[in-house]
Amino acid sequence: MNLELRKQFHLKICSNSQKLMEWYRVKAGSLEYPIYSSYDIRDSGWKITTVDANIYPAGFNNICPTDQETSVELFKIYFEQHYSPIPQKILLITEEHTNNSYYWENVATIVQLIEKSGRQVRIALPKLMDEPIAVTSSGGKTLTVYSGFPECPHFKDFQPDLIINNNDFSDPKHEWAKNLLTPANPPREMGWYQRQKSTFFEKYNQLTEEFCKLVDIDPFFIQVKTEIFAPFDITDDLILEKAGQKIDAMIEQLKIDYQKRNIDTVPFVFVKNNAGTYGLGVIKVNSGEEFIHLNYKTRKKMKAAKGGRSIQEVIIQEGIPSITRADQSTAEPVLYMIGCKLAGGFLRTHSEKSETESLNSPGAVYKRLCVSDLAVDETTCPLENVYGWIAKLALLAIGLESQQMQVKYQNFNKKVCTLR
Repeated sequence: MNLELRKQFHLKICSNSQKLMEWYRVKAGSLEYPIYSSYDIRDSGWKITTVDANIYPAGFNNICPTDQETSVELFKIYFEQHYSPIPQKILLITEEHTNNSYYWENVATIVQLIEKSGRQVRIALPKLMDEPIAVTSSGGKTLTVYSGFPECPHFKDFQPDLIINNNDFSDPKHEWAKNLLTPANPPREMGWYQRQKSTFFEKYNQLTEEFCKLVDIDPFFIQVKTEIFAPFDITDDLILEKAGQKIDAMIEQLKIDYQKRNIDTVPFVFVKNNAGTYGLGVIKVNSGEEFIHLNYKTRKKMKAAKGGRSIQEVIIQEGIPSITRADQSTAEPVLYMIGCKLAGGFLRTHSEKSETESLNSPGAVYKRLCVSDLAVDETTCPLENVYGWIAKLALLAIGLESQQMQVKYQNFNKKVCTLR
Protein backbone atom coordinates (compact mmCIF):
# COMPACT_ATOMS: atom_id res chain seq x y z
CA MET A 1 0.00 0.00 0.00
CA ASN A 2 1.01 3.64 -0.48
CA LEU A 3 -0.21 7.04 0.66
CA GLU A 4 -3.74 5.99 -0.31
CA LEU A 5 -3.72 3.53 2.61
CA ARG A 6 -6.81 5.00 4.26
CA LYS A 7 -8.85 4.70 1.06
CA GLN A 8 -7.65 1.18 0.28
CA PHE A 9 -8.10 0.01 3.86
CA HIS A 10 -11.60 1.51 3.91
CA LEU A 11 -12.57 -0.31 0.71
CA LYS A 12 -11.15 -3.60 2.02
CA ILE A 13 -13.20 -3.23 5.19
CA CYS A 14 -16.37 -2.40 3.28
CA SER A 15 -16.00 -5.32 0.87
CA ASN A 16 -15.48 -7.71 3.79
CA SER A 17 -17.94 -6.02 6.14
CA GLN A 18 -20.18 -8.97 7.02
CA LYS A 19 -17.25 -11.32 7.53
CA LEU A 20 -15.47 -8.79 9.78
CA MET A 21 -18.54 -8.02 11.85
CA GLU A 22 -19.19 -11.71 12.48
CA TRP A 23 -15.54 -12.24 13.46
CA TYR A 24 -15.69 -9.25 15.81
CA ARG A 25 -19.02 -10.28 17.37
CA VAL A 26 -17.70 -13.74 18.20
CA LYS A 27 -14.35 -12.43 19.50
CA ALA A 28 -15.95 -9.81 21.73
CA GLY A 29 -18.52 -12.31 22.98
CA SER A 30 -15.79 -14.53 24.42
CA LEU A 31 -14.17 -11.70 26.42
CA GLU A 32 -14.82 -9.40 29.35
CA TYR A 33 -14.23 -5.76 28.47
CA PRO A 34 -14.69 -2.38 30.19
CA ILE A 35 -17.77 -0.21 30.11
CA TYR A 36 -15.74 2.49 28.38
CA SER A 37 -12.30 2.99 26.86
CA SER A 38 -10.44 5.40 24.57
CA TYR A 39 -7.67 5.07 21.99
CA ASP A 40 -5.06 7.46 20.60
CA ILE A 41 -4.61 6.72 16.90
CA ARG A 42 -1.79 7.81 14.61
CA ASP A 43 -2.10 7.97 10.83
CA SER A 44 1.14 8.44 8.89
CA GLY A 45 -0.40 7.81 5.48
CA TRP A 46 1.42 4.51 5.24
CA LYS A 47 0.55 3.18 8.70
CA ILE A 48 -2.58 3.58 10.85
CA THR A 49 -2.42 2.21 14.38
CA THR A 50 -3.21 2.84 18.01
CA VAL A 51 -0.41 4.20 20.19
CA ASP A 52 -2.23 4.32 23.52
CA ALA A 53 -5.24 2.67 25.16
CA ASN A 54 -7.01 4.14 28.17
CA ILE A 55 -9.36 2.04 30.28
CA TYR A 56 -10.37 4.92 32.57
CA PRO A 57 -10.79 7.69 29.99
CA ALA A 58 -11.24 11.37 30.69
CA GLY A 59 -12.28 13.76 27.92
CA PHE A 60 -15.91 12.67 27.44
CA ASN A 61 -16.79 16.37 27.34
CA ASN A 62 -14.70 16.72 24.15
CA ILE A 63 -16.47 14.12 22.02
CA CYS A 64 -18.83 15.22 19.26
CA PRO A 65 -22.23 16.42 20.65
CA THR A 66 -24.12 14.07 18.33
CA ASP A 67 -21.98 11.19 19.57
CA GLN A 68 -22.77 12.17 23.16
CA GLU A 69 -26.47 11.79 22.35
CA THR A 70 -25.98 8.27 20.96
CA SER A 71 -23.76 7.36 23.92
CA VAL A 72 -26.79 7.43 26.21
CA GLU A 73 -28.31 4.47 24.41
CA LEU A 74 -24.94 2.66 24.35
CA PHE A 75 -24.64 2.93 28.12
CA LYS A 76 -28.20 1.63 28.47
CA ILE A 77 -27.46 -1.34 26.20
CA TYR A 78 -24.26 -2.17 28.10
CA PHE A 79 -26.03 -2.22 31.48
CA GLU A 80 -28.90 -4.32 30.14
CA GLN A 81 -26.73 -6.83 28.27
CA HIS A 82 -23.99 -7.42 30.82
CA TYR A 83 -25.65 -7.16 34.23
CA SER A 84 -28.55 -9.00 35.83
CA PRO A 85 -30.23 -7.49 37.71
CA ILE A 86 -29.69 -4.29 35.74
CA PRO A 87 -27.86 -1.77 37.97
CA GLN A 88 -29.89 1.29 38.91
CA LYS A 89 -27.52 3.07 41.32
CA ILE A 90 -24.04 3.92 40.03
CA LEU A 91 -21.13 5.18 42.14
CA LEU A 92 -18.60 6.94 39.91
CA ILE A 93 -15.11 6.78 41.48
CA THR A 94 -12.97 9.61 40.15
CA GLU A 95 -9.46 10.95 40.26
CA GLU A 96 -8.57 13.29 43.11
CA HIS A 97 -7.94 16.23 40.76
CA THR A 98 -10.07 18.56 42.86
CA ASN A 99 -8.57 21.69 41.24
CA ASN A 100 -8.70 20.47 37.63
CA SER A 101 -11.92 22.01 36.31
CA TYR A 102 -11.48 20.38 32.88
CA TYR A 103 -11.34 16.94 34.44
CA TRP A 104 -14.57 17.67 36.34
CA GLU A 105 -16.26 18.73 33.10
CA ASN A 106 -15.46 15.20 31.88
CA VAL A 107 -16.97 13.77 35.08
CA ALA A 108 -20.09 15.95 34.70
CA THR A 109 -20.53 14.64 31.14
CA ILE A 110 -20.21 10.99 32.21
CA VAL A 111 -22.76 11.58 34.97
CA GLN A 112 -25.17 13.22 32.52
CA LEU A 113 -24.88 10.41 29.98
CA ILE A 114 -25.42 7.65 32.55
CA GLU A 115 -28.30 9.48 34.22
CA LYS A 116 -30.01 9.89 30.85
CA SER A 117 -29.72 6.11 30.43
CA GLY A 118 -32.06 5.79 33.41
CA ARG A 119 -29.69 5.42 36.35
CA GLN A 120 -28.95 7.36 39.55
CA VAL A 121 -25.32 8.47 39.81
CA ARG A 122 -23.27 9.65 42.77
CA ILE A 123 -19.65 10.85 42.50
CA ALA A 124 -17.04 9.69 45.02
CA LEU A 125 -13.31 9.66 45.72
CA PRO A 126 -11.41 6.56 46.89
CA LYS A 127 -10.52 8.29 50.15
CA LEU A 128 -11.99 8.78 53.60
CA MET A 129 -13.81 12.10 54.04
CA ASP A 130 -16.00 13.24 56.91
CA GLU A 131 -18.16 15.38 54.65
CA PRO A 132 -18.77 15.66 50.90
CA ILE A 133 -16.95 18.38 48.99
CA ALA A 134 -18.06 20.64 46.14
CA VAL A 135 -16.03 21.01 42.94
CA THR A 136 -16.65 23.19 39.90
CA SER A 137 -16.21 22.10 36.30
CA SER A 138 -14.80 24.25 33.50
CA GLY A 139 -18.38 24.63 32.24
CA GLY A 140 -19.48 26.11 35.57
CA LYS A 141 -21.23 23.00 36.90
CA THR A 142 -21.06 22.42 40.66
CA LEU A 143 -20.62 18.75 41.58
CA THR A 144 -20.96 17.13 44.98
CA VAL A 145 -18.29 14.54 45.67
CA TYR A 146 -18.58 11.96 48.47
CA SER A 147 -16.27 9.44 50.09
CA GLY A 148 -16.24 6.12 48.25
CA PHE A 149 -15.30 4.07 51.34
CA PRO A 150 -18.00 1.43 51.97
CA GLU A 151 -18.05 2.11 55.72
CA CYS A 152 -18.92 5.79 55.23
CA PRO A 153 -22.54 6.90 55.89
CA HIS A 154 -23.06 8.35 52.40
CA PHE A 155 -21.99 5.04 50.80
CA LYS A 156 -24.32 3.05 53.06
CA ASP A 157 -27.14 5.51 52.43
CA PHE A 158 -26.75 5.25 48.63
CA GLN A 159 -26.05 1.48 48.43
CA PRO A 160 -24.70 1.41 44.83
CA ASP A 161 -25.38 -1.57 42.58
CA LEU A 162 -22.27 -0.93 40.49
CA ILE A 163 -19.09 1.11 40.78
CA ILE A 164 -17.77 2.70 37.61
CA ASN A 165 -14.12 3.65 37.97
CA ASN A 166 -12.72 6.79 36.38
CA ASN A 167 -9.53 6.64 38.42
CA ASP A 168 -6.54 5.03 36.69
CA PHE A 169 -5.19 3.52 39.93
CA SER A 170 -1.57 4.43 39.46
CA ASP A 171 -1.89 4.14 43.24
CA PRO A 172 -3.62 0.81 43.98
CA LYS A 173 -5.84 2.25 46.73
CA HIS A 174 -5.69 -1.00 48.70
CA GLU A 175 -7.24 0.56 51.80
CA TRP A 176 -10.28 1.64 49.80
CA ALA A 177 -10.65 -1.70 48.05
CA LYS A 178 -10.09 -4.15 50.91
CA ASN A 179 -13.66 -4.06 52.27
CA LEU A 180 -15.37 -3.31 48.96
CA LEU A 181 -18.01 -5.86 47.90
CA THR A 182 -19.78 -3.86 45.18
CA PRO A 183 -18.91 -4.98 41.60
CA ALA A 184 -16.67 -2.49 39.78
CA ASN A 185 -16.18 -1.76 36.08
CA PRO A 186 -13.50 -1.22 34.84
CA PRO A 187 -11.91 -3.30 37.61
CA ARG A 188 -9.38 -1.59 39.85
CA GLU A 189 -7.04 -4.49 39.06
CA MET A 190 -6.66 -3.14 35.50
CA GLY A 191 -5.11 0.02 36.97
CA TRP A 192 -1.63 1.23 36.21
CA TYR A 193 -0.28 -0.07 39.51
CA GLN A 194 -0.03 -3.43 37.74
CA ARG A 195 -1.16 -3.01 34.12
CA GLN A 196 1.59 -2.91 31.46
CA LYS A 197 1.50 -1.29 28.05
CA SER A 198 3.72 -4.05 26.68
CA THR A 199 0.98 -6.63 27.31
CA PHE A 200 -1.64 -4.53 25.55
CA PHE A 201 0.50 -3.97 22.44
CA GLU A 202 1.47 -7.64 22.31
CA LYS A 203 -2.22 -8.56 22.21
CA TYR A 204 -3.06 -5.80 19.74
CA ASN A 205 -0.32 -6.82 17.29
CA GLN A 206 -1.41 -10.47 17.54
CA LEU A 207 -5.01 -9.54 16.71
CA THR A 208 -3.96 -7.54 13.67
CA GLU A 209 -2.45 -10.69 12.16
CA GLU A 210 -5.81 -12.43 12.36
CA PHE A 211 -7.75 -9.38 11.20
CA CYS A 212 -5.50 -8.71 8.22
CA LYS A 213 -5.91 -12.26 6.92
CA LEU A 214 -9.64 -11.56 6.68
CA VAL A 215 -9.16 -8.38 4.63
CA ASP A 216 -6.01 -9.47 2.76
CA ILE A 217 -3.60 -6.71 3.75
CA ASP A 218 -0.09 -6.70 5.20
CA PRO A 219 -0.40 -6.48 9.03
CA PHE A 220 2.57 -4.09 9.03
CA PHE A 221 0.25 -1.29 7.98
CA ILE A 222 -1.77 -1.38 11.21
CA GLN A 223 0.80 -2.73 13.68
CA VAL A 224 3.19 -0.78 15.88
CA LYS A 225 6.51 -2.43 16.70
CA THR A 226 6.88 -2.48 20.49
CA GLU A 227 9.49 -4.04 22.78
CA ILE A 228 9.80 -4.05 26.55
CA PHE A 229 13.02 -2.95 28.25
CA ALA A 230 13.57 -3.81 31.91
CA PRO A 231 14.90 -3.13 34.44
CA PHE A 232 15.05 0.59 33.76
CA ASP A 233 16.80 3.28 35.76
CA ILE A 234 17.44 6.67 34.17
CA THR A 235 20.31 7.30 36.61
CA ASP A 236 22.24 4.13 35.68
CA ASP A 237 24.65 4.72 32.79
CA LEU A 238 25.08 0.99 32.05
CA ILE A 239 21.32 0.54 31.74
CA LEU A 240 21.11 3.59 29.48
CA GLU A 241 23.80 2.11 27.24
CA LYS A 242 21.88 -1.18 26.96
CA ALA A 243 18.68 0.71 26.20
CA GLY A 244 20.53 2.69 23.53
CA GLN A 245 21.65 -0.54 21.88
CA LYS A 246 18.07 -1.81 21.83
CA ILE A 247 16.87 1.49 20.36
CA ASP A 248 19.43 1.28 17.57
CA ALA A 249 18.49 -2.35 16.86
CA MET A 250 14.83 -1.40 16.48
CA ILE A 251 15.61 1.55 14.25
CA GLU A 252 17.77 -0.66 12.01
CA GLN A 253 14.95 -3.21 11.72
CA LEU A 254 12.47 -0.44 10.93
CA LYS A 255 14.76 0.80 8.14
CA ILE A 256 14.64 -2.70 6.61
CA ASP A 257 10.85 -2.89 7.01
CA TYR A 258 10.37 0.53 5.42
CA GLN A 259 12.72 -0.17 2.50
CA LYS A 260 10.87 -3.43 1.72
CA ARG A 261 7.68 -1.40 1.32
CA ASN A 262 9.22 1.62 -0.45
CA ILE A 263 8.53 3.93 2.49
CA ASP A 264 10.82 6.95 2.28
CA THR A 265 10.82 7.92 5.96
CA VAL A 266 13.58 8.10 8.57
CA PRO A 267 12.48 5.90 11.49
CA PHE A 268 12.43 7.10 15.08
CA VAL A 269 11.11 5.67 18.34
CA PHE A 270 9.36 6.65 21.53
CA VAL A 271 10.53 5.47 24.91
CA LYS A 272 7.51 5.22 27.22
CA ASN A 273 6.88 4.30 30.82
CA ASN A 274 5.43 0.78 30.67
CA ALA A 275 2.83 1.68 33.30
CA GLY A 276 2.12 5.31 32.62
CA THR A 277 -0.67 7.68 31.76
CA TYR A 278 -1.41 11.36 31.11
CA GLY A 279 1.43 11.49 28.57
CA LEU A 280 3.99 11.33 31.40
CA GLY A 281 7.23 9.40 30.98
CA VAL A 282 7.21 9.63 27.20
CA ILE A 283 10.12 10.89 25.07
CA LYS A 284 10.98 10.72 21.38
CA VAL A 285 14.50 9.77 20.27
CA ASN A 286 16.17 9.32 16.89
CA SER A 287 19.05 7.08 17.98
CA GLY A 288 20.52 5.17 20.88
CA GLU A 289 23.26 7.77 21.15
CA GLU A 290 20.68 10.53 21.62
CA PHE A 291 19.02 8.53 24.39
CA ILE A 292 22.27 7.85 26.23
CA HIS A 293 23.09 11.58 26.26
CA LEU A 294 19.71 13.01 27.25
CA ASN A 295 19.87 16.41 28.88
CA TYR A 296 18.90 16.94 32.52
CA LYS A 297 15.40 18.22 31.75
CA THR A 298 14.55 15.21 29.57
CA ARG A 299 16.07 12.74 32.02
CA LYS A 300 13.85 14.18 34.71
CA LYS A 301 10.79 13.28 32.60
CA MET A 302 11.84 9.62 32.70
CA LYS A 303 12.58 9.50 36.42
CA ALA A 304 9.09 9.49 37.90
CA ALA A 305 5.53 8.98 36.71
CA LYS A 306 2.15 10.02 38.10
CA GLY A 307 2.16 10.26 41.89
CA GLY A 308 5.96 10.22 42.03
CA ARG A 309 6.23 6.49 41.27
CA SER A 310 9.62 5.55 39.85
CA ILE A 311 9.77 4.30 36.26
CA GLN A 312 11.10 0.74 36.45
CA GLU A 313 10.18 -0.56 32.99
CA VAL A 314 9.82 1.11 29.62
CA ILE A 315 8.69 0.14 26.16
CA ILE A 316 10.60 1.11 23.05
CA GLN A 317 8.03 1.77 20.38
CA GLU A 318 8.08 2.58 16.70
CA GLY A 319 7.32 6.27 16.19
CA ILE A 320 4.38 7.01 13.88
CA PRO A 321 4.34 10.49 12.32
CA SER A 322 0.91 12.09 11.82
CA ILE A 323 -0.35 13.47 8.51
CA THR A 324 -3.61 14.53 10.16
CA ARG A 325 -4.13 18.30 10.36
CA ALA A 326 -6.75 20.61 11.85
CA ASP A 327 -6.51 24.39 11.36
CA GLN A 328 -2.84 24.04 10.34
CA SER A 329 -2.05 22.21 13.59
CA THR A 330 -0.76 18.66 13.95
CA ALA A 331 -3.62 16.40 14.98
CA GLU A 332 -4.48 12.82 15.90
CA PRO A 333 -7.85 11.10 16.28
CA VAL A 334 -8.93 9.88 19.72
CA LEU A 335 -11.83 7.41 19.64
CA TYR A 336 -14.06 6.38 22.53
CA MET A 337 -15.92 3.12 22.95
CA ILE A 338 -18.76 2.18 25.24
CA GLY A 339 -18.55 -1.56 25.63
CA CYS A 340 -17.81 -3.10 22.23
CA LYS A 341 -19.33 -0.21 20.26
CA LEU A 342 -17.88 3.02 18.90
CA ALA A 343 -19.22 5.90 20.95
CA GLY A 344 -17.48 9.02 19.66
CA GLY A 345 -14.25 10.89 19.39
CA PHE A 346 -12.37 14.09 18.73
CA LEU A 347 -9.17 15.33 17.14
CA ARG A 348 -6.41 16.19 19.59
CA THR A 349 -4.45 19.06 18.04
CA HIS A 350 -1.31 20.92 19.07
CA SER A 351 -0.02 24.00 17.28
CA GLU A 352 3.42 23.77 18.91
CA LYS A 353 4.16 20.12 18.13
CA SER A 354 5.46 18.60 14.92
CA GLU A 355 4.05 15.54 13.18
CA THR A 356 6.59 13.29 14.95
CA GLU A 357 5.98 14.49 18.51
CA SER A 358 3.56 13.39 21.21
CA LEU A 359 0.46 15.59 21.21
CA ASN A 360 -0.78 14.48 24.63
CA SER A 361 0.79 17.41 26.44
CA PRO A 362 -0.16 20.83 27.82
CA GLY A 363 -1.41 23.14 25.08
CA ALA A 364 -3.46 20.49 23.27
CA VAL A 365 -6.77 21.68 21.76
CA TYR A 366 -9.68 19.41 20.88
CA LYS A 367 -11.54 19.58 17.57
CA ARG A 368 -14.66 17.92 16.22
CA LEU A 369 -14.59 14.33 14.92
CA CYS A 370 -17.87 12.38 14.81
CA VAL A 371 -18.52 8.68 14.29
CA SER A 372 -22.32 8.92 14.44
CA ASP A 373 -22.75 8.64 10.67
CA LEU A 374 -21.26 5.14 10.70
CA ALA A 375 -24.58 3.92 12.08
CA VAL A 376 -26.22 5.17 8.88
CA ASP A 377 -23.72 4.22 6.18
CA GLU A 378 -20.10 3.30 6.85
CA THR A 379 -19.23 3.48 3.13
CA THR A 380 -19.54 7.29 3.17
CA CYS A 381 -17.28 7.76 6.21
CA PRO A 382 -13.80 6.45 5.29
CA LEU A 383 -11.85 8.07 8.12
CA GLU A 384 -14.29 7.10 10.86
CA ASN A 385 -14.56 3.59 9.42
CA VAL A 386 -10.81 2.98 9.32
CA TYR A 387 -10.05 4.61 12.66
CA GLY A 388 -13.09 2.87 14.13
CA TRP A 389 -11.79 -0.57 13.26
CA ILE A 390 -8.41 0.22 14.83
CA ALA A 391 -10.28 1.11 18.03
CA LYS A 392 -12.34 -2.10 17.84
CA LEU A 393 -9.18 -4.19 17.52
CA ALA A 394 -7.71 -2.33 20.48
CA LEU A 395 -10.83 -3.08 22.56
CA LEU A 396 -10.39 -6.79 21.86
CA ALA A 397 -6.74 -6.44 22.90
CA ILE A 398 -7.87 -5.03 26.26
CA GLY A 399 -10.15 -8.05 26.67
CA LEU A 400 -7.24 -10.42 25.97
CA GLU A 401 -5.00 -8.35 28.23
CA SER A 402 -7.38 -8.66 31.22
CA GLN A 403 -7.74 -12.37 30.44
CA GLN A 404 -3.97 -12.84 30.63
CA MET A 405 -3.84 -10.79 33.84
CA GLN A 406 -6.64 -13.00 35.24
CA VAL A 407 -8.69 -9.94 36.10
CA LYS A 408 -12.38 -10.71 36.54
CA TYR A 409 -15.31 -8.38 35.91
CA GLN A 410 -17.53 -9.30 38.85
CA ASN A 411 -21.16 -10.15 37.91
CA PHE A 412 -20.36 -9.46 34.22
CA ASN A 413 -22.40 -11.48 31.68
CA LYS A 414 -20.57 -12.27 28.45
CA LYS A 415 -22.67 -11.54 25.38
CA VAL A 416 -22.11 -11.65 21.64
CA CYS A 417 -21.48 -8.07 20.52
CA THR A 418 -24.39 -6.67 18.49
CA LEU A 419 -22.98 -3.97 16.23
CA ARG A 420 -26.26 -3.05 14.54
